[in-house]
Amino acid sequence: MNELESMLIRHEGIRYHLYKDTVGKLTIGVGRNIEDRGISHDEALYMLNTDIGIAKRELQAHFEWYNNLNNPRRCAMIDMCFNIGINSFMTFKKMIAAIENGSWSEVKKQMLDSSWAKQVGDRATELADIMESGTFV
Repeated sequence: MNELESMLIRHEGIRYHLYKDTVGKLTIGVGRNIEDRGISHDEALYMLNTDIGIAKRELQAHFEWYNNLNNPRRCAMIDMCFNIGINSFMTFKKMIAAIENGSWSEVKKQMLDSSWAKQVGDRATELADIMESGTFV
């Protein structure tokens, strides 16, 4: 870290969650005014890739068979976990059991028979189709 970065962090502070600054603007990090400045495309992709990595590591930590799935099925699981978080993902016990058994039509059925599927619509349909077929649609 250079002197300028150190000085700005000392003056602005560093926060890892959104907060309102002294004039009520939504802010994050080292004084980043999200309301007026937003984020760049590169920053959005950096955060996306960080979050993909988190979802992947959580799935690997909870399911020893995760790495044995083919790429489209791993991607569908990451997408779902990215969307709802690992704790909510873990509540899909029948779906998880069907994945463990390789019962892909049952996986699809369990995914689509959920309040999550009603909330996300076409996203759930696409992910369920990927899980059933093992191919990107």
